Amino acid sequence: MNFPELHSWDLTPKEAIALQRELAGRVVLRDCLPPEVRSVAGVDVSCSRFAPEVFAAVVIFDLSASVIVETTTAQAAKSFPYVPGLLSFRELPVVLEAFHKLERSPDVVLVDGQGVAHTRRLGIASHLGLWLGLPTVGCAKSRLCGEHDAPGARRGDWTSLWDNGEEIGRVVRTRDRIRPLFVSPGHMVGLERAVRIVLECGRGYRLPEPTRQAHVESNRLRCSEVAR
Repeated sequence: MNFPELHSWDLTPKEAIALQRELAGRVVLRDCLPPEVRSVAGVDVSCSRFAPEVFAAVVIFDLSASVIVETTTAQAAKSFPYVPGLLSFRELPVVLEAFHKLERSPDVVLVDGQGVAHTRRLGIASHLGLWLGLPTVGCAKSRLCGEHDAPGARRGDWTSLWDNGEEIGRVVRTRDRIRPLFVSPGHMVGLERAVRIVLECGRGYRLPEPTRQAHVESNRLRCSEVAR
């Protein structure tokens, strides 16, 4: 894939926060997807907090055939410190390197992380969407900000995630009686469609299949490098 450079990564944490606020104003929260989504890219990053390298995997999953059609990986030395709320500045450079290796462009990108369910409304999924110019959805295993009630116990049950009177995402049960996921629009996707995409990608696990497979691949890469 080819895409233009959105900004420099040579930033201090203070500059990164200011850039987040600016970029948040560019995020599009309406559906820009085809009527039928055929291919979903799953994104996951694996690293240890104090280890020197970060490992990324991108898996493109064909929804109709339920098969992986392309996988790319990348690894790089960390160039940004660990700062809560600034995860994308630490992880996106290596994720973008993996996207550059793709031979095809997916209909939508599903990221193991936050979309607009972020204190400055620019989580890693939203940031990635702006870089790629593609629809993105954040599907996180834990909450970064906001308040919510517990969703029902059945798959597909959900409850709203609120922050300062704004619905920033939904807490979605993807398996019966299993801990829910935190779904939020990233870029070029509305909230209703974001939840629908996550559920359509379910294949019997808590995590959507594209991000589950990306998680497996990124961890496999990290463990293979550590073992060397």
